Amino acid sequence: MIFLTVGTQFPFDRLVKAVDQAVELMGLDEELYAQVGDTSYQPRNFEAASHLEKHLFDDCMRKASSIISHAGMGTITMALDHKKPLLVMPRRKRFGEVVNDHQVAIAKKYEELGHLIVAYDEEDISKKIEALRHFVPRKREVCCEAVIQRISHFLHEIEGRG
Repeated sequence: MIFLTVGTQFPFDRLVKAVDQAVELMGLDEELYAQVGDTSYQPRNFEAASHLEKHLFDDCMRKASSIISHAGMGTITMALDHKKPLLVMPRRKRFGEVVNDHQVAIAKKYEELGHLIVAYDEEDISKKIEALRHFVPRKREVCCEAVIQRISHFLHEIEGRG
């Protein structure tokens, strides 16, 4: 099963519609199930729920062969923790989906690190879903020393301002 999730805070009609159209055009040889939020767009080519209780969401994440999502840190982290291939499409400020383009920056960074695949617009979705079938995410390496250095640098900057 491919699991499509738009997160829990806002709908993401542009992503849901793009995936629905891609499924209609290309067909899929496996089931797609979605958590779509309070959307005004109802998919025709896969089953969807507006919201899922946490245990059901976690179950979908665990059972999924791959994930399609917005570029939210919660979903990215969860997919990486479950070692799931992940395709993201960032929410965009110009469409009123977020207040700034932070998801674009997040998507680019994680794409550079080899952790996920990014569709930067709807036209990319079909070919990126195809790529997702063979994508193996690079294992995330936690580097505590780098985090310590960043925090230390930040604290020294604050101290210097005081």
